[in-house]
Amino acid sequence: MTELQALLFDVDGTLADTERDGHRPAFNRAFADAGLDWDWSPELYGELLAVTGGKERIRYYLDKYNTGFRHDGDLDALIASLHKAKTAHYTRLLAEGAIPLRPGVKRLITEARAAGLRLAVATTTTPENVTALLRHALHPDAESWFEVIAAGDVVPAKKPDPGIYLYAMEKMGLTPAQCIAFEDSRNGILSSRGAGLATIIAVNGYTRDDDFTGAAIVLDHWGEPGQPFSVLQGDAGGRDHLDLELVRRLHSM
Repeated sequence: MTELQALLFDVDGTLADTERDGHRPAFNRAFADAGLDWDWSPELYGELLAVTGGKERIRYYLDKYNTGFRHDGDLDALIASLHKAKTAHYTRLLAEGAIPLRPGVKRLITEARAAGLRLAVATTTTPENVTALLRHALHPDAESWFEVIAAGDVVPAKKPDPGIYLYAMEKMGLTPAQCIAFEDSRNGILSSRGAGLATIIAVNGYTRDDDFTGAAIVLDHWGEPGQPFSVLQGDAGGRDHLDLELVRRLHSM
């Protein structure tokens, strides 16, 4: 079996519960700033998460849920402007400490670094969002911990397309057999598995009922000593939190 060399992380919903209480209110604040009466409720936002990427999500909302909206100017420019304002609101929320990491995230990343494993991010969110989360929720220097931050529009198609993972591995000079991915959603595992990666899933409130066929394991969170995870699919070998030993075992399955 090829030795594990790198951990590749999704961000939103995986490292932190950013969607419901981070991105969603940031979108709503951006809409209000622009004088729009759009309001994305938690329930509506769950449906909008079928589409990855913030700009793409706004367009999907207009195409499916707000078909009566008319804009006399450049719609692409409006969407880009709204997304830029949303990113500013989101990074402020992070700076205020409003979006903590999920259980086990800091511990596992710290353990992996100490063991000499290489780290990367593979996400559809913007680089600014990734940087803000890493700096404010993980460590002020955490951005430097990751060899590659593959984010936003660095590839033409977003998840579930596998391109973002393929890009990260190409930059690192690694093969799928040398890596493992961490995801939280159906689109995420379609992307990671499409790139040939073994994948560990930790669901969130929006993704608990997703189809995770092909996952190495599905957990409710990564867990901590004294704060055990629940195994929703797969075999944790009797362990109650995700540590590097369990990651290596799942990679070798």
